[in-house]
Amino acid sequence: MTQKKITTRMITIMALSIGINFLGGTIALWLRLPIYLDSIGTIFAGALLGPIPGVLTGLSSSLLSGVTMDMFSLYYSPIQIITGLLAGLILPQKLQAQGLKSRLSLLAWTFVLSAPGTILSSIITIQLFGGITSSGSSAIVQLLYGLGLNQAASVTIVQAATDYLDRLLSVLVVSLVVLKLPNQVVAKTRNR
Repeated sequence: MTQKKITTRMITIMALSIGINFLGGTIALWLRLPIYLDSIGTIFAGALLGPIPGVLTGLSSSLLSGVTMDMFSLYYSPIQIITGLLAGLILPQKLQAQGLKSRLSLLAWTFVLSAPGTILSSIITIQLFGGITSSGSSAIVQLLYGLGLNQAASVTIVQAATDYLDRLLSVLVVSLVVLKLPNQVVAKTRNR
């Protein structure tokens, strides 16, 4: 395996991606949305630059959000790390091969991208926070719990649905953006 060097282009894309995550996460938090919008940049960096930049972007985004606006983000940094890693391993080939143009392909690869993070985030939410966080999805968890579901089932159902919708929106946005970029830009960025 050849060692790839960090370029100014790479750092710029990662910084832009961190900003996108921060902005999306802030909007979702302020509006109490049941999705998170804080992984679009992580998925973009992973899809365009690869797994390590995806991981670094996700981790940096969690740290920035955690120390500035939402301390819960710090605890969920492993989800950003997993998302960046998987996006970097899966999406470059998928976007290059078929562009995730088929609906089934988009839905299936989004599931692969979101499932590991969903499992981990459900465990974190239950074990560390008793099912309630700063996210807008906590209201849905409380509703399901109030309707008689146990806490673990409430958190897991809501986490699975909201994570999947969040990643689906993120993958859709990223695939549309990457497919609109000129081929020369994508090739230069991927080859570094």
